[in-house]
Parts: sequence; C-alpha cells; structure tokens
Amino acid sequence: MQAMKPMLLLLAGASCAASEWKSFRGDGSSYAPDAAPPTQWSVQQGENVAWTADLPGRGVSGPIVVDGRVVITASDGPRRERLHVVAFDDATGRRLWSRQAWATGRSQCHETSAVAAPTPASDGERVFAFYSSNDLLAIGLDGAVQWVRGLTLDHPGVGNDTGMASSPAVSGDAVIVQCECQNESFAIAMDRTTGATLWQVDRPREANWSSPLPWTTADGEPAVWLQDSKGASLHHANSGKQLARIDAECRGFQSPSPGSDDRLLLAAGGLSVYAAPFEQPQLVAGNLQPGSPSPVVIGDRVLVINRGGVLACGDLESGDLVWRRRLGGQFWATPVVAGDMIYCVNSKGDATVVALGNGDQVSKADFEEDILGSPAVSEAAVYFRSHAHLWKIGAAGRVADSPLHPAAAGPSQQAAGDSLQK
Repeated sequence: MQAMKPMLLLLAGASCAASEWKSFRGDGSSYAPDAAPPTQWSVQQGENVAWTADLPGRGVSGPIVVDGRVVITASDGPRRERLHVVAFDDATGRRLWSRQAWATGRSQCHETSAVAAPTPASDGERVFAFYSSNDLLAIGLDGAVQWVRGLTLDHPGVGNDTGMASSPAVSGDAVIVQCECQNESFAIAMDRTTGATLWQVDRPREANWSSPLPWTTADGEPAVWLQDSKGASLHHANSGKQLARIDAECRGFQSPSPGSDDRLLLAAGGLSVYAAPFEQPQLVAGNLQPGSPSPVVIGDRVLVINRGGVLACGDLESGDLVWRRRLGGQFWATPVVAGDMIYCVNSKGDATVVALGNGDQVSKADFEEDILGSPAVSEAAVYFRSHAHLWKIGAAGRVADSPLHPAAAGPSQQAAGDSLQK
C-alpha cells in the first residue's frame, strides 16, 4: 500500500444538523443525533403521517431537506428521458416549484433502477440534481435555474445497461460526481456557482455505483474521497490534486459508499477501517459484510446490512459483533439513525425501527410500495420516497392534498412547473 503523509485527514463533520439533510446520507454519516422522529406509524391509517405528496415519475433517489424545503428527483416519458426536480414545503407538503429537462445522455437502465437514481445535494443556496443520463442541473432554492451540464456531450461513451447511480457531493468550491462504467470513466468537479469545470480525473473502466465522500484535511482544506474496486483516492476538492491513495480489494463492493467518522471505512475483506495516517487498515472485520447499503458509523459502533437482509452492529475497536437482527427482504436503501433509533426500509417498502443500543425491534410499518431510495431525517420527521409518493413521517397526523394536483398547487405554483427546455 502506498505510504501517505501523516496528519492528512479529518472528516468534515461528525453528524448532520438536526433541521437539514443536504445530500445522500445527510453529511455522509447517515446520523442525526438530535432528531426525534416517530418510532411507529401507519400509512394506511394516517398515524404519524404529516403529509403525503404525489411524484411525477420513477425514482430511486433519496429526498433531501434544506431551508424548509424537501427536494426530490424523478423521471418519466417513453424512454424515461424527461427529468424532474420538485421542491415541497416541509411544513405543509405543498409543491413550491417544479423543473423539467430532457436527458442528453443514455436514459435506459435496469428495471429495478431509474434515471433518477442519484440523490441530489445542496450547498445551502442551490440544489444539484444528477441523473443516470449524466445530466447535472443546478437550481436555486427559489426554483431559478442557474446552470446545466450534459456530461455525455463531452463523454459519449459513458453509461451502462444497469444505470449510473453515484450521487453528487459538495466540498469546497466544487460539486463532484463520479461517472464510472466499463467504457469511458471519469470523475469531475464543477464550480458550484458557474458550472465551469474545475478538474477532471480518469477513473477505472468498470461499473461503480459508490458516491464521493466529502472530507476535510487536517490543515482545513476541502477534499473528497473517490472509491473504486481497488481502493480509494483522496483529492483536493478545488484543484483535484491527489493527496492520498489507499490500495484495498473492494471488487464486488462497488455499490456501498465509504463510511466515516474520523476514520475511513471501506467494504474490503468484509469491512476495513483506516485511521490516520492510513498506511495500513486499523481493523479488518471479516464478519461485517455490507450489501448494497453503505455502512453507518455511530461512535465506536458500525451498522451494516448484508445481502441477506441482516442488520449487524459491530465494534470498531475490536471488530466483534455486538448484536444482529434479521430484517428480511432485499435492501438498497442505506439506514439512517436518529437519536438512538435506526430506521431501515427494504425494497418492498417494509420499514423496521430498531433500537441502536441492543438491536431490539421497536416497530414495523408497510408502505405497500417499492422503496429503494435512502430516507432522510430532519428534527422530528423522517422522509421516505417510492416511485409514486413522498411521505413525511411526523407527528402532525395529516395527509395533505396532492401537491401536484392543479387545484392544490394554485396559479403561481402551476407556472413553476415549466420545462427548462421547450
């Protein structure tokens, strides 16, 4: 393994702010320590369902929550080529604005996925909506379009039959995406305000669905980890300069993204834990095998869901298994932790709430729709999306009018649904 300079790395943030969830896994941790959503609910009876919103098309991306808005992506059309970004009022579930664009790249993907597979990200001023077609839209929180990039126009070979699913990450001045497949593979960073390319690096020519992980170096510089089948590399967010490289066998684990606190966790040999200066793994836990969901770190504990639908809690100091619980079903969504509760949902929409301390099952709920996107957490609510619906699970106990229905939207909100491209 290539040696790395000492005193390089610290994680950008330890946990997600209670009121916002700005990207895939919030801040990268999937943890909101001060949040307290309901631990039981019923979609069928409306118990602890604050509101439900209709969505305009298919999507397996997760929702994000920023500045009182819940933002989701979707796609529809005969070839799934019409791209949607929709923002809802967090308090009421009413649609605030909707934007559409036509895909410039490949929109075919496996039936279990969708063109709207990557979870959007926000820098607090704008939303970055990325799609399997390798189109990236930057939209202000007020719905104003700021810039659009069709990355396939410069890279016609990018794309695969399964579909691209890596979510964008914000770090420093950049929004970074990984576009990796068997043909043309690259990672690219674009200026958050203008969309101009800041840097681009070639990547291994093989399918990869893991997402970039924002990081901060020990001297306060913004950076990002990029995982591939042979390990992970750290790049300065603004310049792209490679700062470090970890060589590890991650082949077969290109779906889960790296986990972290002040350490880096890779799905390699089970679960490999790297601490500064990252020259050798601090721990290799062969009994902790992540499936598609990413690992979640809570202090000295790590949570993984394996391919058999078993949720396991391991000790990051010893590698020992602390507890495990068979949830059942197939999982694509990464679990989220709010306070001392774990929220898990399988691909058939069966949700389970598990106590972090001992792994006891607290409750179960059935959405009765397929759910592949990872949930989001904000204060006293947790958010789930299927292809057709977005739910805010909270204490209000009210199902809102359909925010996509013209009577509910109102004249000004209907106008907000205009396309980006006529």
